[in-house]
Amino acid sequence: MTDNRDHAIQQDGAVLHDTFAVSLRLSAAPGDVFRAFADAEVRRRWFRLPGSGATYEHDFRVGGGETASSTFATFAMEPQQLAYWSRYLDIVPDTRIVYVYESHVDGVLRWTSLVTVELRADADAGADETVLTWTEQVAFVAPAGDGSDDLLHVRGGTRLRLNGLAVALAQRPRTAVPDSSHPELK
Repeated sequence: MTDNRDHAIQQDGAVLHDTFAVSLRLSAAPGDVFRAFADAEVRRRWFRLPGSGATYEHDFRVGGGETASSTFATFAMEPQQLAYWSRYLDIVPDTRIVYVYESHVDGVLRWTSLVTVELRADADAGADETVLTWTEQVAFVAPAGDGSDDLLHVRGGTRLRLNGLAVALAQRPRTAVPDSSHPELK
C-alpha cells in the first residue's frame, strides 16, 4: 500500500494561526451540557477520535486533562497514528471550560489550540435551553501543504463533535420528579 497524501507537511517553519467560533443552541439546561463535558461516559458518546483501537483517559479538573489515541486508515493511504492531549486551565461549573489541546499525527505535533466553551441559559427559550459558544484559537505548527485543508479539517471536526454533543444530550435519560398528583412516583 502506498501513501497517497495530497499534501506534504510544510517544512519552512511557518506557523499558521486562525480563530473561529461556533454557537449552538441545545435542548438541555447548562448544567446538563456541562456534565456532558465532565462525565467521561457521556463524553465518549460525542467526543471520539476517528479510526480504530481508540483509547481514552479523562481527568476533568483544573490541571487535569484528556489523552486519546487511535489508528486511522483508509484504502488510499497508510494507517496514521493519531494522538490527542489536553489540559484544563479553567472550569466554572455550568458556565465555562477553558482548555488547551495538541493533535499529533504519526508522532508529529500538527496543531495546538486554546478552546473556550461558554454555556448560558437561553433567556428567550427558558432554563432547559442552552446557547453554547465554542471559540478556538489554533496554531498549525506543521501544516499540510499551505494549511488551507487543515483549517477546514479542524472546523469541520469541531462541528461534527458539537453535532454529536446535541445527539448525546437528546439521548440522555430523564429524571422523574415526584409530583403530588402522581402518588406512584413518590
